Amino acid sequence: MPQTRVVVVGSANMDLVAMAPALPRPGQTMLGTDFVMVPGGKGANQAVAAARAGASSAFLGAIGSDAFGVTLKARITAAGVDTGQLRVVYGASGVALVMVNAQGENAIVVTPGANDALTGLTEEELATVRGADVLVAQLEIPVQTVAAAAVAARAAGTRVILNAAPARDLPPELLDAVDVLVVNEGEAQTFTGRGREEPRALLDLVPRAVLTLGGEGAWYVDREGSEVHVPAVRVDVVDSTAAGDAFTAALAVGWGEGRDLVDAVRWASAAGAACVRRLGASVALPRRAEIDELYLPG
Repeated sequence: MPQTRVVVVGSANMDLVAMAPALPRPGQTMLGTDFVMVPGGKGANQAVAAARAGASSAFLGAIGSDAFGVTLKARITAAGVDTGQLRVVYGASGVALVMVNAQGENAIVVTPGANDALTGLTEEELATVRGADVLVAQLEIPVQTVAAAAVAARAAGTRVILNAAPARDLPPELLDAVDVLVVNEGEAQTFTGRGREEPRALLDLVPRAVLTLGGEGAWYVDREGSEVHVPAVRVDVVDSTAAGDAFTAALAVGWGEGRDLVDAVRWASAAGAACVRRLGASVALPRRAEIDELYLPG
């Protein structure tokens, strides 16, 4: 079977991750227990996760001209991602300051840096989108760029998965081009005013949606009447930072390889579970064998 071609348009950040017994309160200084500096950003994470899950993965994004940018490109390329069209812009790369407590919960501040410069897509970048089996996008870059990619994908018959994080206003042309929306409970609350109690409210926006609930699993719903709860895979949680990115990427790969969407959600849940067992973002993203090991077929 030929490899599924997944193109990810999104952000790249350098993640500065500190572990501590608890998340500090405002004004509080707390001694941490560990520190790592790893490539991150939802776009880069999802591109790396797609490659590790078995896809032919390409990343469209922007990095700065600083030392972080050099490291980001080298690490993303080394993970097997096509970075031939990754832009380099003068100035700072995106940076995420991540605090993680002993239970694996996190608090994150992101400064976009070069990601804000990803305004518009070139004809070459749009051709890359059109040549994909699945386009994956998030909302850490200008939303009009996401919309342009999604509209181009829809016109070419490329399937579109939007991980609508962080939640923000979505233009109608973007929603019209989305095949599957992936959101967590907080994002669903922002978009619909409802959370886990009514996942079908998301269908007012898009034809298919996945509502992720961390340790409580995920709901898949569609306008054809499906409403399926997929339980979480039980593992010991170390750091949940990139679990959603592992989930979204695996969903794209599984769907692109021909799984039906409910089974793709099950496989994606295994990817998310495999991810939380390690500290960090891109370094924790699981390989295909790890996903298969935890996958629980319906």
